Amino acid sequence: MRTQVGIVGAGPAGLLLSHLLHLAGIESVVIEARSRAYVEERIRAGVLEDWVARLLVDAGVGDRLRREGLVHHGIELKFEGRGHRIDFADLTGKSVTVYGQHEVVRDLIKARLAAGGRIVFEASDAAVHDLDTDRPRITYTAGGVSDELVCDVIAGCDGFHGICRPAIPGGVIRLYDRVYPFAWLGILAKAPPATEELIYANHPNGFALLSMRSPEVSRLYLQCAPDEDLALWPDERIWEELHRRLAGGEGWRLNEGPLIQRGVTAMRSFVAEPMRYGRLFLAGDSAHIVPPTGAKGMNLAVADVAVLARALEAFYGGRGGDALDAYSDTCLRRIWKVQRFSWWMTQMLHRFDDASPFDERRQIAELDYVTGSRAAATTLAENYVGLPLE
Repeated sequence: MRTQVGIVGAGPAGLLLSHLLHLAGIESVVIEARSRAYVEERIRAGVLEDWVARLLVDAGVGDRLRREGLVHHGIELKFEGRGHRIDFADLTGKSVTVYGQHEVVRDLIKARLAAGGRIVFEASDAAVHDLDTDRPRITYTAGGVSDELVCDVIAGCDGFHGICRPAIPGGVIRLYDRVYPFAWLGILAKAPPATEELIYANHPNGFALLSMRSPEVSRLYLQCAPDEDLALWPDERIWEELHRRLAGGEGWRLNEGPLIQRGVTAMRSFVAEPMRYGRLFLAGDSAHIVPPTGAKGMNLAVADVAVLARALEAFYGGRGGDALDAYSDTCLRRIWKVQRFSWWMTQMLHRFDDASPFDERRQIAELDYVTGSRAAATTLAENYVGLPLE
């Protein structure tokens, strides 16, 4: 089989890249190891930056997003029992939209299949070959039959544990990695969110986050140990700790309900650079991971493929390969700024086991400054709603 762009991974990065290329008249095939049901039901974070929501709408995959997405004009930072609102609309004139990553994936799969796009689900034994030539290949097995996809370009959108980044020869890329000494215990609960906007809480017992997936479903997180045993966290303990860490403010009430999902999410910062080797271009989690505190994972992936789609459009439009050559540098400039913001939010809100009393007081002073200074609040707001694409 022959195509122009072979895409490994049917997450939001790979699917959106395929869709954007389709709009530009460029052929692609998406190869995915999991089933369609698995990728459509895989629950991930869902805060879309202002420009990302507009991109999806402009690309024709935003009908449900506009109907069901929850537009937020700010967030609340809570510390020492008091809440402080960061007003995005006032500070930046922009907003964010809460819309689950799995919903974005569903919308993109539907759009690609409706347009006759090729997505090969449940492709096992996938491997990439001849990356330093002008005819790279993807081999895989689907339905018990071995196949080969010959491409002009391969986009590695297959996540942190995927096959593409490890296929790059040793010594070609440099890896920057930081693993945090804590994790998030996350739950989905059939309970109306207690507020209309996200609450980020710094508490002596650890960080907590109140988020949501819909007007009827709450998404909540507690800072915990990376090796936390969920058996030690019955429902009663989870709710008790959420009430404790999110408490504060007259009339405050956290809505409880049946838990429909729980799990532990590890925390790390990771960057691989450069994001290109020959005709292989890395995008999304295959090239970088951010701690979820800044709500940037999917947004960074979208930024990568938006840059890559434009570069491929120029390449196939006869305008040369300069944009492709600049792809890695263009993306990494933004990635490192987002890494800085995600690290900053993480260190400002979480409790570290080795923190001294000085560290703890400094942390509270930083939160006090951010919430009390318009300049500092604007810095947080403009990063949260999304930095310029380039």
